[in-house]
Amino acid sequence: MLRPAAIHGAGLGLRRSLLGPLQDWRAAQERDADAAGAIDFFEVAPENWINVGGRLGKTFRSFTERFPFVCHGLSLSLGGPAPLDETLLHKIRRLLDEHGIATYSEHLSYCSDDGHLYDLLPIPFTQSAIDYVAARIRQAQDILGRRIAIENVSSYATPGQEMSEIDFTNAVLRAADCDLLLDVNNVYVNSVNHRYDAKAFIDAVPAERVAYMHIAGHYDEAPDLIVDSHAAAVIDPVWNLLDHAYAHCGVKPTLLERDFRFPPLAELLGELEHIRAIQLPRSPAASAPPRRENAARSAR
Repeated sequence: MLRPAAIHGAGLGLRRSLLGPLQDWRAAQERDADAAGAIDFFEVAPENWINVGGRLGKTFRSFTERFPFVCHGLSLSLGGPAPLDETLLHKIRRLLDEHGIATYSEHLSYCSDDGHLYDLLPIPFTQSAIDYVAARIRQAQDILGRRIAIENVSSYATPGQEMSEIDFTNAVLRAADCDLLLDVNNVYVNSVNHRYDAKAFIDAVPAERVAYMHIAGHYDEAPDLIVDSHAAAVIDPVWNLLDHAYAHCGVKPTLLERDFRFPPLAELLGELEHIRAIQLPRSPAASAPPRRENAARSAR
């Protein structure tokens, strides 16, 4: 087992499509860390790595031994009607413990109803939904043995709502006593799709509950409809909103999400440098943690 490692700075999702370029990047890091560019931490979907062995499992282990990681779940379906998958939760806990991963996050959504829906659907913003979801989050936290972070999701319709998205999200955070994964791009997407003020949404976020942040690119379907695609570069209004989030919450570890249409790794490393450039003016230099790319993590 590895000792849990805190995350900081700018991170990248470890996708299997990127493993080859990332292994080349690691080799370059060992030769000249400054020339290769920096990745401060990685994020994976635990469902994609549970019980993975062989060469792929060894490759994953080689990354978790050297870099801090977070896990971001895809299929727990916190708002779904079926009982929580406790078997999956126990498997996730074993993965977290084995690889020294302290932080686990999930979407504030549902993705199953008598079968997997292969999409993340919004939960109705109602008091009964708050009570229901908060109880399921507490159950998940009990099994995982740690606080989890829930992510604000993008949406294209909000049926049956009794309150605003931010009021619903904050009520769930309080009732479940959990943390928030603040997805800045999702705030921007929803502000266009549902016509609200993105900065006002962020200003209402409880800064002390923000564990880390996401930023990503999206697709403009129409002037008043944006799709959260994770398949494009981050645009200037989202970068500006990230800076506003740091102004409100303080600098938080921030992960660049890219799931499709991967550019050369150098372009993604450039976006990570952009994150750090926004973080730097708001980060006390004396409190910056040391870089850990070239130092292997120790085992218990």
